[in-house]
Amino acid sequence: MPDIRKLFENAAAAARDLERVSDDDRIALHALYQQATKGDAQSPPSGSLDQADAAKHDAWVRLKGMSTAEAMQKYIARVKTLKG
Repeated sequence: MPDIRKLFENAAAAARDLERVSDDDRIALHALYQQATKGDAQSPPSGSLDQADAAKHDAWVRLKGMSTAEAMQKYIARVKTLKG
């Protein structure tokens, strides 16, 4: 069975080539990627964040406590779904 990290890296590369992704899906992918690579969100968003950045940060905060492996698995599954 392939290593989860390799599958995650492949999914991240594939995500860059996705076309016509909704804002909600883009935000969810960003949050899952951040959780998988950085863990829980540490700093609150600054007042200078625009709405898109604030939405991304808020989505990431909602994943607090999710393990790296789970975030990677959910990211991989989301990319597969979006690829069709």
